[in-house]
Amino acid sequence: MNIEFVGLREINGPLIVLDGVKGAGYDELVKIKTASGSRLGKIIRIDGERVVVQVFEGTDGLSLNNTHTMLTGKPMELALSKSMLGRIFDGIGRPIDGYHDIYPEKKMDINGLAINPVSREYPHDYISTGISSIDALVTLIKGQKLPIFSGPGLPHNELAVQIARQANIRGGDYCIVFAAMGVKNDVADYFKRSFEQTGALSRTVMFINLASDPITERITTPRCALTAAEYLAFEKGMDVLVIMTDMTSYAEALREVSSAMEEIPGRKGYPGYLYSEFASLYERAGKIKNRKGSVTQIPILTMPNDDINHPVPDLTGYITEGQIVLDRTLDRQGVYPPVSVLASLSRLMKDGIGKGYTREDHQALSNQIYASYAKVSEARSLASVIGEEDLSETDKKYLQFGRLFEEKFLSQKWIEARDMEQTLDLGWELLSKLPRETLDRVDDDMLDRYYKG
Repeated sequence: MNIEFVGLREINGPLIVLDGVKGAGYDELVKIKTASGSRLGKIIRIDGERVVVQVFEGTDGLSLNNTHTMLTGKPMELALSKSMLGRIFDGIGRPIDGYHDIYPEKKMDINGLAINPVSREYPHDYISTGISSIDALVTLIKGQKLPIFSGPGLPHNELAVQIARQANIRGGDYCIVFAAMGVKNDVADYFKRSFEQTGALSRTVMFINLASDPITERITTPRCALTAAEYLAFEKGMDVLVIMTDMTSYAEALREVSSAMEEIPGRKGYPGYLYSEFASLYERAGKIKNRKGSVTQIPILTMPNDDINHPVPDLTGYITEGQIVLDRTLDRQGVYPPVSVLASLSRLMKDGIGKGYTREDHQALSNQIYASYAKVSEARSLASVIGEEDLSETDKKYLQFGRLFEEKFLSQKWIEARDMEQTLDLGWELLSKLPRETLDRVDDDMLDRYYKG
């Protein structure tokens, strides 16, 4: 039975406080009625008979005296149907593309349920992104959570769109769920336009929360996106790639709500439960035994001041299975995407590549590229001290390899997606610029087949 309360005890930023509430539940959906219309909220704190409600549309215009608040007795749910594909929603799941509402096949609690570790299936198969630096060196595996660590001004938005457009998930029906949090209007228009022009929108579900939207809606956006992904994956048997940008905006929204609740701040003012909040999102990726479908996550976050030890990337790195790091120096050189090879890794890569998945030489090629590119860094450091003309012939070869690797392998600004065969062949072509004796991460049999020097 719905219970209605008249009047509020307190309004504090995006929060309202009610007294004399009995039998309320944590995360319970609340409907707020005013003279100008209705809004939604959820209960985020219960202290005896006092509850704190987070209002999704903000508290502007609310009155302490004549606001009617109704407890629904259930958590917030998202209307779900396969007809969501090709549609654009706001941060709490309402259509904003001018078309009709979703006629749901079912409704699901947006808070989701953690996958039982016993029922999880270990991820194996790879996802092709068409981007050589990712496919060859930081391979994305179906069911993995692999974040992109970026910085202000770096092209992470372009990379997100490119991955969504080019992603090819082997073995069945697949789709993209795209969640944008705290983006400006021009960035939101760029996402919409890019998906529409490339035809990717037909297999994409978009959730967009603008910078001008209430911050409490921003906290709900990734949960709505992941709920849609879980439905499409485990109810409809689809392989779903979830791209969420920007997780730093999500964390800042949490910090603002935490401040309004007068909670004791943790590092850099973020709430002490930031880790568990991230975990509740990231751990919704995976595969379930004996069931079709999978949820793969690519969260994108911007590191303030390019600080990888900032709480947002730091805590994300503890939970996820690797990271793709974008490099500002490469970006200034015109390399796109500016993936920092030596700082990036995929912890599940070894189990999804090689014979039967990509190609038998993939692991050896990847190891050798890492080792050779590390030598490039050493040669460049030495050249900055003694000058390039005084380097040994081998070091000069490394400098040449580094330039060609960044220009031809890493940079794909005007190049269409490369398939895995093209990427691996290009890797061997570049390694063949180095003397054979320097390729110590590859056995002789494989060198006999692939070395072109």
